[in-house]
Amino acid sequence: MQLTNRKVVVSHKELSFAERMYLPAVAKGMAITLSHLFKKSPTIDYPKKTRPMSATYRGRHVLKRDENGAERCVACGMCAVACPAEAITIVAAERKKGEEHLYREEKYASSFEINMLRCIFCGLCEDACPKEAIFLTDRLVDAEFEREDFIYGKEKLVEKIDKRIDITKRQTQAVLDFKKIPGLRHNTLFDPKKQVKH
Repeated sequence: MQLTNRKVVVSHKELSFAERMYLPAVAKGMAITLSHLFKKSPTIDYPKKTRPMSATYRGRHVLKRDENGAERCVACGMCAVACPAEAITIVAAERKKGEEHLYREEKYASSFEINMLRCIFCGLCEDACPKEAIFLTDRLVDAEFEREDFIYGKEKLVEKIDKRIDITKRQTQAVLDFKKIPGLRHNTLFDPKKQVKH
């Protein structure tokens, strides 16, 4: 049964001796290979050299401390809920008496883990945080050999008091302008009476 009227013409061209030896194809391939010897290599010798990155590059996470050195995170779980990859796991605990200098609020994260193999570095955890506790930095995630080493706990995430991480480049002008509007700030309820009318 014939479905169409189209015909396929197959040519059986005889190959020459040189074509049967594949010499033209080999010579063409060698010419392409030799031409690359004189081109600048696109490979960068990392970590000795690094590529220029955007100021808002989303890399390794950091849990920020406040100006007094206390942890900002209150273990509300908003970042874990916002995470589309379900990479964040938080265990909350109550602050004990005498720990006011360690934790800013009555509730804190006794365990905060991010699975870097699951994380897609979308920044939604950063946007969801009401306490401005978690940010993505311009730092790269370290290369590891075991899967367990990619699960970052508080020991890797919380910034050191003596080595603060600058996240001002992550704050775009729109965010900074938003913070200046009274009644529309993080950590406060919206009050229409305080809002400045333009």
